[in-house]
Amino acid sequence: MKAASFLKVMLLTMPFLFVGCKSKKAVVEPPKPVTVEMQQQQNFLLKVNDNAQYEKFITSKVKFSIEVGVQKLTLTGNLKMKRDECIRLQLMAFGFVEAGRIELTPDYVLIMDRINKQYMKASYGSVDFLRNSGLNFYTMQALFWNELFVPGQSKVTDNLLNRMDADLSGEDAIISLNDGKMQYRWLATKDKATIRMANIIYSDQFNGNTQLNWDYEDFRVMGRKTFPCEHAITFTTPDKEVKLGMVLNYLKHDDSWATHTDVSSSYKEVSVDEILRRFMAL
Repeated sequence: MKAASFLKVMLLTMPFLFVGCKSKKAVVEPPKPVTVEMQQQQNFLLKVNDNAQYEKFITSKVKFSIEVGVQKLTLTGNLKMKRDECIRLQLMAFGFVEAGRIELTPDYVLIMDRINKQYMKASYGSVDFLRNSGLNFYTMQALFWNELFVPGQSKVTDNLLNRMDADLSGEDAIISLNDGKMQYRWLATKDKATIRMANIIYSDQFNGNTQLNWDYEDFRVMGRKTFPCEHAITFTTPDKEVKLGMVLNYLKHDDSWATHTDVSSSYKEVSVDEILRRFMAL
């Protein structure tokens, strides 16, 4: 891990080391008056939220890598996204054969092994981390699209921004949102209010913590906004770490594709681990 990335992770996780138990208050306190500092924080959050893409479609060629333990796989492919409907990664083998497909919609997660005709299709509630954390399609969409999110909500309104805090004291701003066992952090540049990293931690004192870290680099102009062309994703559980990487080229707004994949009856349904094992063998 690069020193800069390590420091970013430390910035996001250090606040959790100092969280203590708070006693319940019998009397509800009146709302605190809005200070200059609070107004600055709110203005910054509004600016970050306004950086969201206006485009309905985002498509691109992509270099995709996955690393599990000592195994590493690199493929080329395509990324196709339609806001509020679909996120699709098509993975190519030998540069022209579709080896696999990962598709996220509001209703399901689909992973397909085209070569061995196997697939995994499940609701968000049946995937452990997604179920435990309350994450859904709209959260994943925000991560892919480099945006803020509030779990359980399809978009972040100005009122929902009030649930977030922004620490503007450092070189970069740290945006935070706590929700029970879930802790969400974003690192954003203070000058352009651009999200450089998102971090999600699900705390479990009995089974260990689960963490998702998503770094963004190489921002390029797209329409009236910018979009990150390098995504580095690390998913960590108590017994496994999976690293994913995406490098995007030739950003476009292609809308000539179906947003749902029909799985042929000739495909066999298998587990996620079996799908990954097949990909690693390519």
